Amino acid sequence: MGEKILMKGAEAVAEAAIRAGAMAFFGYPITPQNETPEYFSKRMPELGRVYLQAESEVSSINMVYGAASSGIRVITTSSSPGISLMQEGFSYIGNSNVPCVVVNVMRGGPGLGDIAPAQSDYFQGVKGGGHGDYRNIVLAPHTVQEQCDIMYDAFELAEKYRILVLILVDGLLGQMMEPVEFKEWVDVSKFRTPDWAIVGKGERARNLITSFNLLPEGLERMNLELQRKYREIEDTEARVEEYMMDDAEYVITAFGTVARITKTTVKLLRKEGIKAGLIRPITLFPFPKKTINERVPQVKFFLDTEMNAGQMFEDVSLAVNGRKPVYFYGRTGGVVPTAEEIFDAFKKHI
Repeated sequence: MGEKILMKGAEAVAEAAIRAGAMAFFGYPITPQNETPEYFSKRMPELGRVYLQAESEVSSINMVYGAASSGIRVITTSSSPGISLMQEGFSYIGNSNVPCVVVNVMRGGPGLGDIAPAQSDYFQGVKGGGHGDYRNIVLAPHTVQEQCDIMYDAFELAEKYRILVLILVDGLLGQMMEPVEFKEWVDVSKFRTPDWAIVGKGERARNLITSFNLLPEGLERMNLELQRKYREIEDTEARVEEYMMDDAEYVITAFGTVARITKTTVKLLRKEGIKAGLIRPITLFPFPKKTINERVPQVKFFLDTEMNAGQMFEDVSLAVNGRKPVYFYGRTGGVVPTAEEIFDAFKKHI
């Protein structure tokens, strides 16, 4: 770790990816994350690494697919409509078992929407988005610093499970400036081409990477292996922050930007003698249902808060499984709720 640097989130995440060993970036500009590919366009050539602006998001995700198949660390970034265009590529990557990292800086929707921050891509990221029974590991940082730190984890998880790791942030985290301290550079000279990767002719035995199998039994075997991998991820990789939960009688659940806002709400409630706490999923898949499940006996109700119409609410409700009430408060269209709004919404249920 070195000195702290004041950086915009969209630029800091690019620098973190570079230091974490990203050797190639393929992408296409879209607001509110244009500073990210712009930053990559300057830094990657300086380091002798690959930067390429594709002609579309469809092209960029397929370039990521190809580069990932060679075993290098590769990344793309986009925002909600652009991520929608990448969904077919996500599905192909999912069944081909290649590692890569994607950052989605979410904006208001549906449709063209606006460029204000939102969290309405939760379903798309956590439930799949593209066709078929595949999953992505989905990470949700709530500060610019955490966004940088988690980039190192993202590449390591991608390689450990040979999976697409999706980092979900929103326009607020992308555009805000905060002091960040970067981890040490990953030594890319120590990278070795993995055995499963595609290599040049004559270097070793031929590998085939594909998501294609015409025989139903063969495709089923591929699917069963994917499901085994996802169960392993659920068993071992769930990450969560519990804030003021030791004596909590009420729980607010939130992720990303809204979670940092609700920390203030929890403090406001505590000042009134209401023992509230926050459960913040850091991994949206795997979802930390075990942590929520364990807290059910001690609390009176849960309030889920999001910048959408209630998408993570479904997973919270499934984890609670009807044993306690689960309420929802959300804002849509790029409106960011205040700590006081969430406070008022909470008080309605006491």
